[in-house]
Amino acid sequence: MNALDRFDEPAWITAAATLVSYGLILAVLFALLFVVPFLVYSQVLA
Repeated sequence: MNALDRFDEPAWITAAATLVSYGLILAVLFALLFVVPFLVYSQVLA
């Protein structure tokens, strides 16, 4: 078994997985930086 055998998948699968994971990271950061503070301040000021 060659060490490079695990990289035989098509490149588009790797590209799609990269875009999906990047999008998930951006969504989590957006929620932490904007949604959570908005919810906290809207509860405090209400």
